[in-house]
This record gives sequence, structure tokens and C-alpha cells, in this order.
Amino acid sequence: MTTHPSPDIPEQLFEDPAAETRWRERFTAPRMSLPGWADDAPDRTLYVSNASGVWEIYAWDRATDEHRKVTDRPNGTSHATLNPDGTEIWWFDDHDGDEFGVWVREPFKADGSKAEPAVADVTAGYPAGLEIGRSVTAVAASTDDGTTVWLTRDGRSEVLYQHVNDAGVTAMAKDESIVVIAHSEHGDNRHMALRALNAENGETIAEKWDGKGKGLDAISFSPVRGDQRLLVLHERRGREELLIWDVAAGTEQEIVLDLPGEVAADWYPDASALLVVHTHHARNTVHRYDLATGELSTLDTAPGVIGSAGVRPDGTIEYSWSSAERSTVIRALATDGTERVLVEPQGAVPATSHKLEDVFVGDVHALVSKPEGEGPFPTVFLIHGGPHSSDEDRFSAYRAVWLDAGFATVHVNYRGSSGYGSKWRDAIEGRPGITELEDIAAVHDWAVESGLTDPAQSVLNGASWGGYLTLLGIGTQPERWAVGVAGVPVADYFAAYEDEMEPLRAFDRALFGGSPEELPELYKECSPLTYVDKVTAPVLILAGENDPRCPIRQIDNYLDALAARGHTYEMYRYDAGHGSLVVAETIRQTAAEVDFARRHLSK
Repeated sequence: MTTHPSPDIPEQLFEDPAAETRWRERFTAPRMSLPGWADDAPDRTLYVSNASGVWEIYAWDRATDEHRKVTDRPNGTSHATLNPDGTEIWWFDDHDGDEFGVWVREPFKADGSKAEPAVADVTAGYPAGLEIGRSVTAVAASTDDGTTVWLTRDGRSEVLYQHVNDAGVTAMAKDESIVVIAHSEHGDNRHMALRALNAENGETIAEKWDGKGKGLDAISFSPVRGDQRLLVLHERRGREELLIWDVAAGTEQEIVLDLPGEVAADWYPDASALLVVHTHHARNTVHRYDLATGELSTLDTAPGVIGSAGVRPDGTIEYSWSSAERSTVIRALATDGTERVLVEPQGAVPATSHKLEDVFVGDVHALVSKPEGEGPFPTVFLIHGGPHSSDEDRFSAYRAVWLDAGFATVHVNYRGSSGYGSKWRDAIEGRPGITELEDIAAVHDWAVESGLTDPAQSVLNGASWGGYLTLLGIGTQPERWAVGVAGVPVADYFAAYEDEMEPLRAFDRALFGGSPEELPELYKECSPLTYVDKVTAPVLILAGENDPRCPIRQIDNYLDALAARGHTYEMYRYDAGHGSLVVAETIRQTAAEVDFARRHLSK
């Protein structure tokens, strides 16, 4: 096995002590997710926080204002929920970030007992949905053999659904009579169909599929027991919109909103209205839609990004908010219009950063931020993962440190990104990677022509799908990029397909139009390893040993090819999965990345 050179981790990035403290505190400052509450005990809530230095699960009893750290694992914990009466905390127990495991449960009130398997007779797998009722639980897991859904009642579990294709549990009626699964029996897990099953006998009650290329996503059933209306996202008109499906009656109601972008939503507690989060050009607005009158009213929130939002039983809207300049805060908007910070942050408050400016290059939307001074600047193109995700006007400690280091930053919401309609999102089908890089190249042309940067100072940088695009970009566009930084990337698509988790193999088949065996030339064209001999930029690769999404073997194949030709590169390996939940580890990786770019741009 080839020994690959490792980067030196600088003890400090900045000579100025204040600047050094500032960038580190942006990562270490305590942050938290929006607390979620138990249906029947809303004072009992859960959230994820980095307060201990590792992202872990915390319980918050609002009646006593007691906060308790629930999980304590070396590589952190990110998935948890409450049972309806708030007596139990369920969290997903995997091994060092490999995402393969089982759900466990423990009491909300600590009593010294350890977490135990939450459901009997359920095998380990990758999580594929969980719905906990008062007497019935539906849990799904995926493995190389496909997806299995179990229904647990009276301490016993039975298989409710099983299929070789990707699927998952998405919703359960409040009276626990209906379980809805999303499935891809038609062969495309990027555009799911829905099936409603009788929770008593497993028989199909109803089906909903909008046809090829039009996915459905079940959000949740009405919160009122006995009300079997299901809120669903559809894309019948080329963007994500809402409908309400009355599963029992077999009817539906499309919610047509006069908003230019895409929407997400959830119910008000009495099911009289919907809380709508609208996304347009990388920013959000929040609205209330009255189901009886059809009136859409806008709620008063600051410009920026709403990470998540929900309506409490008393009508208070709680939401997480941030902007490029200011870090995340959890806020509460009362029914009388008054607003407050829900939980005051403890410890250092992260320093502010620079705002993001919109740039449109043809149909491509980019977000740009500049350091102090005049360009051209060394510039890092921060390429998002997914690919079905997007960069937004939200706070990023990672972006901020590049700006502090004197780099301009550019985010590109390339074709394949979400938030810009179905056609834009699906435009990469049949030619992934190559298509996105055309859009990145167009924005790079703009950056050079406008004087923001030049190719000798341009860094291509991303993680996951962004890491894939980085390695593919430095191989297919070597004249554009002076440095490449790729985190947890796809590097050798053939080996990646062999080793990755089955839901991602299904995703690849849907994206490419078939498997590597069926389309070998297309996978070769879209694989970074194909172009490794054309790479001229020094490259830093970071990868987790236990990553099920971008497995380590295929990265080693790429590194071996770099080594064989004597190329300049470094490799940072860490003992976790697809990224790290340990703050100190994130800081080390960030320091390595910025230092690597600085060293090689100065040569």
C-alpha cells in the first residue's frame, strides 16, 4: 500500500492573535438546532448542539428549564427524536460515522439506565425512516439487499414492506391506522412514488405517482387524530409545490401559491393552516396559508435563511435563522407579533462576517463575497455537495475563515442544484459532473473578466459531490485551477459504485441512466480517475475511513495514480465517516485546507 504525504497542520493561521481567536471561535461558539418537541408533551424537546466540542443530542425540559446532554460518543450523534408522550428519546446508534446501525432508546429523564435497542427483531442497516406512534412504530432500514419496513406493536415486529429497490417510511397517520412509504419500484429513487398501507394488515389503501421525472415527497399527516389528510410536495409544474392528499377519501387539493420560488411547509397544530417556508434566489420568506380562506400572509422575519421552522401548540412560531453576516440564532415569533431569542447562546458569540452578493451569469446564480481591498484576489470556489442541494445566504464559519485569510469566495448553484425548479435540478441527468462544471466554468469566466481573480489564483474546493466536482474539474479544466481541495470525494466512479451504500447506487443508476456495467463509457467520461494524468494543480484530499457514501478504497485508487506520476498532492485521513461531528477535527481540517492553498498559491 502506498504511503501518501500528509499535510502539516499549522498551529495558527494568522499572526494577529485577535484574528486567530476570531476564526476559531466561529467554529467553537456553542450552536444548536431548532428544538423539536413531543406531540403530547410539548415541554419536552430535543436539539443537537456542539456545546461539548462534539455535536451531540441534548434534552431540554421547558417546564424546569433543564438542559441535559444525552449522548456522549467519540464521533458524535446527529439523529434523534422523541416518542409522542415525551418519555423516551430515540437516537440512531452507528459506528464511528459509518451510518450503519440501529435505533436505540432511553428515558427522557435520566435514571442511570443505558440506551437499549428501541425495536425488537429489526436488523441493522442504513436508516430509511422512523415514525413513532403511541402503540405502533414503523421503522425502515436499507442494506445491499434493498429496503425493509417493520411495524412494531405490543413488543413484536413484523415486516410491513420489503423491496430490492430504494424506499423508506415517510409518514404515519396520528391514529396510527395508515403508514405511508416512498418507493422507487419504478426504478428511479430521485423521483419517488407514494403508497399508503393499512397498518393493521399491510394491505395497500392507495397509491400516488405522478409519472416519470415527477417526484412526490410526503411531509406529514394532519396533527389531528382521525384526520387522514397528508401534506405532500409535488413537482407537476416544474417546481416543488404543495398538495393535500386525503388518503381515506381518495381526494386531493393542490395548494397554488403566488410565490416565485419553491416551497416547503408543515401544519399548524389544529390543521387549520400551513406554515410555508418559501425559497427564492438563496433566501427565505415565511408565510401562513389559511386552508379555509386560501389567504396567504407573510410573517415578519429578517432577510436571510430559515434553517427550519415549526408552530407550537400556542401558535408561537419557532425558527432558526442566519445570514452570511450573522451566525445562527433560534427565535420565537408570538401570535401578537412580538419576537424574542428562544435560547440565549452561552459562551462566545461568533464574530460577524462579510455579506454575500448575487451574481447571475446567464441562468446560473452565484453568491460572491470579497475581503477588504482591491482585486484581483486569490479566490476559492466553494462548490456545494448533494448535488441536489444549494448554497444560500446563511452563515458559514468555513467561508468566513477563507475571507479572513484574504480570499474572495464564490458559491455556484450549478445545474443540479435544488431551489431553482425541477428542470434545473434534473438537467444533469445522463451527463453528471460534466454539466455542473460547464456552469462553474461560466462563473469562473465572469470572475476573471470582472477582475475578481485570475486562473493563477483560483482554488477549486468542495466536499462530497463538491469534492467529486473538484477532482473532475482539475482534470478536465486544468487551465482554470491553480489548486484543488477535495473533501470526501468520488474519485474513481467504478470503485465508488462497488463500495457505496445501496441507496446511493440506486441514485447513481437514476442519475446516469443505468449501472457502470450497462454504461461503462459514460461512467468513464464522468470519473475523475479518467483525467488524473491531466491534473496540473496541487491537490489536497480529505477523507473518512468509515465513509459509506464516498468510500476510502476508490480515493486510494486516485491517490495511487497521483503518486505513480509524481504529482504534488497531500492526503488527510481521519477516523470517521462522511465528514466529522467533532469541532476540533473540523478546525484541524480547515487549517490544513487554508494552509495548503496559501502554500501553493505563493509558489
